Amino acid sequence: MKAQIKGTGFSLPEKILSNSDLELMVDTSSKWIEERTGILERRIADSNTATSDMCYEAATMALERAGIDPLAIDLIIVATATPDMPVPSTACILQERLQAFNASAFDLAAGCTGFIYGLNVAEKFLLAPDVKNVLVVGGETLSKIVDYQDRGTCIIFGDGAGAAVIGKGRKEYGILTSMMGADGRGADLLCIPAGGSRLPSSKETVENRQHYLKMNGNEIFRFSTKKLIEISNQLIESAGLTYSDIDLFVPHQANLRIIKTAMKHLDMPPEKVLININRFGNMSSACIPVALSMAETEGRLKPGDLVLTVAFGAGLTYGGAIIRWGSDD
Repeated sequence: MKAQIKGTGFSLPEKILSNSDLELMVDTSSKWIEERTGILERRIADSNTATSDMCYEAATMALERAGIDPLAIDLIIVATATPDMPVPSTACILQERLQAFNASAFDLAAGCTGFIYGLNVAEKFLLAPDVKNVLVVGGETLSKIVDYQDRGTCIIFGDGAGAAVIGKGRKEYGILTSMMGADGRGADLLCIPAGGSRLPSSKETVENRQHYLKMNGNEIFRFSTKKLIEISNQLIESAGLTYSDIDLFVPHQANLRIIKTAMKHLDMPPEKVLININRFGNMSSACIPVALSMAETEGRLKPGDLVLTVAFGAGLTYGGAIIRWGSDD
């Protein structure tokens, strides 16, 4: 049995927040942002849009492309750092909207690595005889948790959602190898300090802006650059492949400098690397599924292609997979 991606979907807000727009909001410049991150613009959800709204649109597209009825979904996993609310899970909200009432549902918190974690979990669940189809969604409204007075974070993040239906197959297509890991020693490098049991919401936490995302950019940059290269090498070795076998490299879209450093170390030519950070910024758990779905939509991914995808994020978490694109269907 192989866990195969049967269908993908994505959803992006209409509003575009450009670097020029940010110049009017915070002490920065378009040139400074582009040089440090490679980002030119990002999508921003409006005040009436919650994470589950974009997850629903992405999931609906994925189900349609897979040709699968929502009632045939056995499990829904929503990877997100921006749930609609602490309780219930966004996955349960999504299940109700999809009317996928035969599915169990839960959220997964692994930061930007969320979708890769979801793939790994889905693959393991599909080993069970009673699980045939898993819906994995990465969705974020990060614009609602970034501080637009902090130029170190507000320039980086954008909103979006991507989804994939994962099912069983017996042909050569599917996940060839995957891994996930974590290093909790870096947990405080990227976090939202308040709002949980450690520091419950109060007048003081709001006034001190402790409900916004805080990031140690330099340490995150070092960790991410190292892990992107390490994980790629580990996956290539595990699958018994070489980098020349890879048709498309889909790294997490955190920073263009990180991606270019990895390209140099891994000897990956630009035509084999998917980069969209310039258009969408860092969408956290949505980066990888949006990139995969858009690549398929644009004809950049074809059945039989080998895809290497790697992510890293808050936790600190990391993971990746090599997928032979396509399915038995």
